[in-house]
Amino acid sequence: MSASGESLPEHAAGEWFSVPDLRLRDHRFTVPLDYKDPISSPKISIFAREVVAVRKEDQPLPYLLYLEGGPGVACPRPTEASGWLLKACEEFRVILMDQRGTGLSTPLTSSSMLQIKSANDLADYVKHLRADNIVNDAEFIRVRLVPGSGPWTVLGQSYGGFCSVTYLSFAPQGLKQMLLTGGIPSIEEGCSADAVCEACFEQVIRQNEKYYKRFPQDIEIVHEVVHYLAESEGGGVPLPSGGILTPRGLQLLGIPSLGASGGFERLHYMFERVWDPVIVPGAPKQISYYFLNAFENWLGFDLNPLGALLNEAIYCQGASSQWSAHRVRAKFGDKFDAIKAASEGRPVIFTGEMLFPWVFDEIHVLKHFKDAAHLLAEKEDWPPLYDKAALNNNKVPVAAAIYFEDMNVNFRVAMKTVPEIAGIRTWITNEYVHAGLIDSEGLVFDYLVGLLKGKKPLF
Repeated sequence: MSASGESLPEHAAGEWFSVPDLRLRDHRFTVPLDYKDPISSPKISIFAREVVAVRKEDQPLPYLLYLEGGPGVACPRPTEASGWLLKACEEFRVILMDQRGTGLSTPLTSSSMLQIKSANDLADYVKHLRADNIVNDAEFIRVRLVPGSGPWTVLGQSYGGFCSVTYLSFAPQGLKQMLLTGGIPSIEEGCSADAVCEACFEQVIRQNEKYYKRFPQDIEIVHEVVHYLAESEGGGVPLPSGGILTPRGLQLLGIPSLGASGGFERLHYMFERVWDPVIVPGAPKQISYYFLNAFENWLGFDLNPLGALLNEAIYCQGASSQWSAHRVRAKFGDKFDAIKAASEGRPVIFTGEMLFPWVFDEIHVLKHFKDAAHLLAEKEDWPPLYDKAALNNNKVPVAAAIYFEDMNVNFRVAMKTVPEIAGIRTWITNEYVHAGLIDSEGLVFDYLVGLLKGKKPLF
């Protein structure tokens, strides 16, 4: 039964349609929000798109489930056969599943979340959108979609890799093999966010050093912007959507830029257009609308507020995060103090994929969800996401690409987990950063499949 009272089918399949060199078909599944109480729990919809190469619709291909990074990010919408998807469709029937709360899977957007009136109710809803239930959804789909309810291959990118390791922990019977790309999580009990954040802050500092070595002229430009923001009324300037850009908010630009292919260049080109031209003599200096709009668009909180709410909750097992990144940042003293850095002539350090409580004050679209964010940060009774004993006794073939300079999923943290997964084959490289699966045009996918097929050397 849906929220509107309508009875929904357990599984509904659409008609085949085409994009260049691919055939696609949509599937919708009705699942409980809470699998622990499937009868009385509200029902939500899970969307999955089946993708095959042209003229392979009726062939008995093995299934591959793709789990996207995130949290809070929908699966890609193919417009053509390219990249890793082109390679995968040579051999597999690919299933692109929108994780619950994203895309077309009863999405929690900045507008739909406003239907939930209390912070307690919103936090209670969001707690069901982590990896454990994403795996439950995947199993619900597998037994209804794969002929004979057979096992399938799972490909997990970034947070999709975290979900995959949860899959390996609690439902290995559904897995034929697994491919992980930039997605090996910390599996320590309690909340591992502190250890993750500390390692990530250290990598962030190194990425900043590389950025300013590439673009040393930006040191002074960023200083100038920080001084301008600090001296503005209210300690910042209004953003187009209604929030405020402050010096510490400016540092968030490290999230999309420092760990992505081409990110250094995009960040540099943003600062290239940070100031409006003085067209009329005597007109006051001001930050350009172009820059302010680019800042909001690049961070994308308006399109993924769920990612902000779950940013640290994805690391919690039986313990709260208590705003881990905020606490760990303080351990670095004034290293990340933008105003002090600018005043002392030091490079201003951009931060990485961590969020802080003040973001829910300064980003307009997130203000509505501030109280729920605090409730989630304080929540202690999170269910387990990983089972070390199961991973130690793993029998599923696993291959993982680990990126040495990954800013989002830290190399050191990933390598601590590797020995806990029995039989895992790893490929360690610095040729790509976090999104190597996408950036490599299929090479990373091919390499990992080759590992599992014995086509790559053991040493």
